Amino acid sequence: QVQLVESGGGLVHPGGSLRLSCAASGSGFSTYAMEWYRQAAGKQLEFVAFITTTGDTDYVGSVKGRFTISRDNAKNTVYLQMNSLRPEDTAVYYCHTRNTVPTYWGQGTQVTVSS
Repeated sequence: QVQLVESGGGLVHPGGSLRLSCAASGSGFSTYAMEWYRQAAGKQLEFVAFITTTGDTDYVGSVKGRFTISRDNAKNTVYLQMNSLRPEDTAVYYCHTRNTVPTYWGQGTQVTVSS
């Protein structure tokens, strides 16, 4: 059983920045490929970013150049640095383990981008 706890969400003005964190329980974090997803109100869950165990990354096109995913295995934590935020980035953001069986989801953290 892996528990994922997200934090760092909040209200930010357009153009602002936030850093999300996702802390994982247990000792296997360094073997997990990790992802961030988001879900805006009334919309489907959307892939945002992915990081492999060796630090390779991938992003959905709409966030490339603005968001950065990273990990700190010593802290069992994956991060999502979000810059140049836009109103359309407003959503609940979830972290997810890609390669565990079963996979695990955090509870989500709300990000609201509004003036």
